[in-house]
Amino acid sequence: MATDSQIPGASISSRRRRTSTSSLTDSHVLQEPFPEKTAPTTIVEPIPEIPSSSAASALRKYLPELGLSSVDWDVLIASTCLKLLLFPAYRSTDFEVHRNWLAITHSLPISKWYYDTTSEWTLDYPPFFAYFEKLLSIPAALIDPKIVDLQNLNYSAWSVIVYQRSTVIVTELVLAAALHRFIRGAVDPSTQRILSISLFLHPGFLVVDHIHFQYNGFMFGILLWSILMARNGSKLMSGLLFAVLLNFKHIYMYLAPAYFIYLLRSFCLSPTGALLPSNFLSLANAVILVFLASLGPFILMGQLPQLLSRLFPFTRGLNHAYWAPNVWALVTAADRVLLKVIQRFGIDSLNINTSGVASTSRGLVGDTVFAVIPNIKPMHTFIITILFQAIFLIKLWRIPSYKSFLTALTLCGYTSFMFGWHVHEKAILLVLVPLSLLAAENHAYFRTFMIASVAGIFSLFPLLFTPAETLVKVVYSIIWGILVFEPINRRVYEFPKSLPFVILDVTEKAYMGGFALLQVFVSLFPLFTASCSSSGSSTRNVTSCAGNFCKAGSSISEQAASGMEFLPLMLTSVYCAIGLVWAFIRLSMIYLRQSESGIWS
Repeated sequence: MATDSQIPGASISSRRRRTSTSSLTDSHVLQEPFPEKTAPTTIVEPIPEIPSSSAASALRKYLPELGLSSVDWDVLIASTCLKLLLFPAYRSTDFEVHRNWLAITHSLPISKWYYDTTSEWTLDYPPFFAYFEKLLSIPAALIDPKIVDLQNLNYSAWSVIVYQRSTVIVTELVLAAALHRFIRGAVDPSTQRILSISLFLHPGFLVVDHIHFQYNGFMFGILLWSILMARNGSKLMSGLLFAVLLNFKHIYMYLAPAYFIYLLRSFCLSPTGALLPSNFLSLANAVILVFLASLGPFILMGQLPQLLSRLFPFTRGLNHAYWAPNVWALVTAADRVLLKVIQRFGIDSLNINTSGVASTSRGLVGDTVFAVIPNIKPMHTFIITILFQAIFLIKLWRIPSYKSFLTALTLCGYTSFMFGWHVHEKAILLVLVPLSLLAAENHAYFRTFMIASVAGIFSLFPLLFTPAETLVKVVYSIIWGILVFEPINRRVYEFPKSLPFVILDVTEKAYMGGFALLQVFVSLFPLFTASCSSSGSSTRNVTSCAGNFCKAGSSISEQAASGMEFLPLMLTSVYCAIGLVWAFIRLSMIYLRQSESGIWS
């Protein structure tokens, strides 16, 4: 059962520090995350409530009492209005993907769901999400039958736009409800309210769900309900909800090792290590029933191999088209730099893989082949991920408390993002969402959260490349950062206590400030390439040149522009990767150096 000291959002001043001469203390990286204090408790003043808007007051008269404060109502209404205004915004191919899934589940019998290839956007999510699409297809067919017409590819009428975007807003209430319940049980409700609102208004959800288009808010809502049940001691329900989540989207399997160790150690075993048969059987039966409800029909039809082949396509390369900002982005960039050095100085002692000269420079989804560095295979990424996760899981086994679980859960997702095969940039939400719950524990956690958030949110910007959405994503993210970082920083700030940590503090601030310069470069770069192209007519033509970007009859300036086509994406990926790798190191050190006695009881 989680104690008050285990609940995220609790003020650090409400805890007591255990003095230890054997452990290093550091207000940034090496500091104990949940120190005890012998000094008198400092009372944190609650955030004054913003006067309720007339809209919120009127709405509360007609809706049942939900325990929401005036601030909560204002946030809910204001955010909904903003999301409604974004209906005409840019839509990625994911919008058509989900429309096609509505058509598949509505028009075809279940036996053909995972076989249909009418569209290139085939169904490749687990069955619970297919059932979810089936439910959404029922009102869609009543609103506009063309939405669920399997042959009506790339349908973009206003009816389908309004309907699909509305379903994202409505299903996101699952997230809102979970975040509201986190406030109710927190030791410091005012701080937890900041964390909850920051997650509900997170730029990642705005960019990926309400513009780009997906249902991450809904599914992360299920995850947060599962985490909330763990915090409240309802571990059976926590495991059940996570099993449900796995059958909505299999990417959450990256978090499964932390759930397995935590539930086994804290629910299925006694403190002495003895097996508790009733708990073990109840958890096992609950999980089995969930998977039978999901996979059962396909097992009976003999379609399990086909379903798994859709869920796990291993024919893709190490990197996604836009390199996710992880370790492999840095390795890929290093390979590009080494290639240029070898070509520039004519180093013959190093062999160049000619098939890898262009494979990582054109933004393709196919297999990534390095020119200088040895190639990375799926098995390599799997082994590295398992080894790193094992380090954190051993710690979780020794300290199976709620906060230990939450940190290990975050690190399991982080490890998979850092070292996984063909990681998508959107997977950074697996890190940022649970990490947000730890942001107010102390300054070390907060600084890690801030670096990861700035780098992670910026890494999502390439998803939106049109001018109108560029203004929205930048301005919204800046406002969100000011409203979230400043109040949390006031609660947990600690001045660096030694020169090395002053230098570290300045370096981290300089790094985060560099994102402003990167955004300016990314915004102005298309103007530069356009000027190169326009001057091509006055530049001499070439019939051949070294490298992969030159074509017969094209101008030198055109070749220069073409060769740098992916430079903004590469710089964005590499710069964000530096911050996210550093945040991963910070969080790992915080967790592994955590004292085992008295802190996570």
